[in-house]
Amino acid sequence: MREGEKGCDMLVPVEYKGVSKWVRVPKTEDVYSYQEFVEGVLVKFNLPDFTSLMLKDSAGVEVDEDIFDELLKSSGVSFKAFTEGCHDDSVEDSSSEASFSEWSPSRASGASSSSGSDVTIILESTKARKRQLIEGPPDSIIAKDTVMVALHSKPGGNQIFKEYEKTNRLSDGTRRKMVNILVADMVETHGRIPPVNVRITYALGITTLFPNLKDPDSKNGYEHFYDHQSGSGYLAWRLKTVQRNSTGEIKKSKSCFQQGPKTPRNMCSVVKQLSGDECKEAMSVMRHSADKKLVKEKMMATFQHRQKVVQDPATTSTVLDHFPRFLDTPGLIDQDFTMLFGEEVSGKFLARWPTFFKPRIISDCKNLPESAHVSELLLSAQQESEDCVWDSEVAAILLLLHLLPPTSKGRKASKISTSDAADRLVKFIKVGRSMDAFLKETGPVQPLLLCVGERKNSIQNFYIVLDQKVIPCSTQTGVAAFDELFKAHFAFAVSYDEALNNFYTFIQTTVYGIDVGVMKESPRVKEIRARLLHTAV
Repeated sequence: MREGEKGCDMLVPVEYKGVSKWVRVPKTEDVYSYQEFVEGVLVKFNLPDFTSLMLKDSAGVEVDEDIFDELLKSSGVSFKAFTEGCHDDSVEDSSSEASFSEWSPSRASGASSSSGSDVTIILESTKARKRQLIEGPPDSIIAKDTVMVALHSKPGGNQIFKEYEKTNRLSDGTRRKMVNILVADMVETHGRIPPVNVRITYALGITTLFPNLKDPDSKNGYEHFYDHQSGSGYLAWRLKTVQRNSTGEIKKSKSCFQQGPKTPRNMCSVVKQLSGDECKEAMSVMRHSADKKLVKEKMMATFQHRQKVVQDPATTSTVLDHFPRFLDTPGLIDQDFTMLFGEEVSGKFLARWPTFFKPRIISDCKNLPESAHVSELLLSAQQESEDCVWDSEVAAILLLLHLLPPTSKGRKASKISTSDAADRLVKFIKVGRSMDAFLKETGPVQPLLLCVGERKNSIQNFYIVLDQKVIPCSTQTGVAAFDELFKAHFAFAVSYDEALNNFYTFIQTTVYGIDVGVMKESPRVKEIRARLLHTAV
């Protein structure tokens, strides 16, 4: 098969008991099938179906199904195989050995050639081995020693230890340096495509050697360095860069879209729900009622119907038309959110942000590269100057955005600045400015917080902007207003702005504790969580 051709099978020469045959490797959706290849070897040499084959590379490292496709696409790779029970490297049994001659993916289907074998791979279909490799984590002491030796043996490695000993953390630049050193060591020792267990070993070694880098909310604590289930993490990303640079091949990364606020959820509240004509009657009553208590009661009774409206793409944009009381009755967003998640979850942001997260975010942001914008936010958040540029609570929230800045999606996508991302989160207008003019100028946007006042450091009113309409916040403080802004995403089933995805995901999982361990999180989110939870203030 020539490079660039799609959907073509590959032929691989296999020698077994002195007999050489070509074995076809089926290709489905641009992926070479490991299982079908093994079955093909068994058929070609008339081996029983239950025969287990084991593959190893030239270093004696077992090769998993998950990297089989990538290995086949690598030029110059050759193979060697053993049947189960005869794979001890110290004992060679020619009767049970199948030699895979050197081949290249550039060979056309149907070509024939013979060549000596310099590198070997090993086929193994034992499911127990694969399960043990992925599910059974390596020994933490061995992992720790592996990382320690690698860092001490490379230039710049000692500086990483010194910084951690001094600060109990690693700056972003030092973390990148550490990852580069470890990936270089990994590739040098185990080749361009290290086995999964090797990648896990290095990730485990990092969090064992530097315990403050461990993420307490992840299953193993090291997933932000390597997550074998999703193939993500700092080590995985660096490996992909090294592999791409070494082969000149550019692969399109898989896009992972998490649902977040758009995920349908069961109602937590036990309030009786109305349906049919009763629901329509309640919607009509509260539309014209001046009794705010009655409005809230009817809104609770129609919650389930409202969730159907916002979850349906055909009707979601009409929710404020059907339920206009959101626009003049503060507190309804919080009420809907509480019916979804309960009182305990609903109160977590107001309970945890001011005393726990805010001081740690301020402390961590002092280590960011110097910039006028960050300096102004730090002064405002700490209220250390009479000329603060922002409300203290809003400033602290914007500082978190600097720890979790927007990232570009794909190689051609442009990355927006943190300042531009902040403009998608919070906007300010002076008292007296026309609200209609502002909404027309802003246009359709994801939910954002609108601050109205004489100055940014003296805000009188907060609103949530949604579908070019303004919803008044129930409490006029920055922290309470942001609490409602976040909850609005769930009340109206609106996805996060792409530039704010890391920011909102952190708020969702780390502060509110929603979908912990289930929500798709970037390594950066996990890293900042680990850093803040281990920070002493």
